[in-house]
Amino acid sequence: MSRKKKKGRPISGWLVLDKPLGMGSTDAVSKIKWLFKAEKAGHAGTLDPAASGILPIALGEATKTVPYVVDGEKVYRFTVKWGAETATDDAEGAVTEESERRPGRAEIEAILPNYVGTILQKPPAYSAIKIDGARAYDLAREGEAVDIPAREVEIDSLTVVSHEDDRTAFEVECGKGTYVRSLARDMGRELGCFGHVVELRRTVVDPFDEEDAVTLQELEKAVVAAEAGIEDGDDAEAAGQQRLQARYAVLDPFLLDPGEAMHGYPQVAVSGDQANRIRLGNPVILRGRDAPLPTEDACAFERGRLIAIGEIAAGEFRPRRVFKV
Repeated sequence: MSRKKKKGRPISGWLVLDKPLGMGSTDAVSKIKWLFKAEKAGHAGTLDPAASGILPIALGEATKTVPYVVDGEKVYRFTVKWGAETATDDAEGAVTEESERRPGRAEIEAILPNYVGTILQKPPAYSAIKIDGARAYDLAREGEAVDIPAREVEIDSLTVVSHEDDRTAFEVECGKGTYVRSLARDMGRELGCFGHVVELRRTVVDPFDEEDAVTLQELEKAVVAAEAGIEDGDDAEAAGQQRLQARYAVLDPFLLDPGEAMHGYPQVAVSGDQANRIRLGNPVILRGRDAPLPTEDACAFERGRLIAIGEIAAGEFRPRRVFKV
């Protein structure tokens, strides 16, 4: 039996997308995968269609580093409108509770310490969390009562950016699994005025931030410019290949090396026989005063390119995931 031929290019790297409003994370990944004609793609942390900002998308071998980016710290800027709670905890849902009360800035800042540190948070009914195999938002849309148990989340900081009349802008630094919409809902209830999110933007998914990001509009504009002037002529197939090569030439430089995802983890520089052994999945001995201390997660680099993730133990680097570079 012949093997099924893979579709797409074996291109690898991280594309840090500045996701626009109105587009879901899955659609964004599909769009980038299509633009780059990549064999494989995935993302590090879902971003709702009603939110904009940093959506790191991994292509090819970079997908092996997705778990490390998912675990990274996130930073969000969001605006809460006071006076109403909604079914979705954002502006898209029907109003379920209302109040004439409006909190002042000092009153809001006084409760913020209650939401910093390790806290218990109940996710919104309209969320991607699975309940008995079904997404919570699908059950909620079908009219079913959705009760998701509270879970622990880590919030490093929560600050007021600005406040006026019936709305307040915040910035939050938090760990994975934190729901900003739940923060708005819970703060509104504690203040006795109710609240929901009306604007939400993610500015950081560690180690990536807005300086690394590119918009779909920028990518598409680059492709249009690159393909301009290439006409079919007498050979439409050859012209099609020219357009693809022109597209790759302008898009590929937007990709970051898979190793960029591993900032903050111990790194081991290897070359020659050591690099070859690691590529075969074998451990290598680490010598010298600069050899890193034992750790569960470390990276091996050859000439600045990530070749493996593994552990350091008993004076060895032991690869767990090897990268094709």
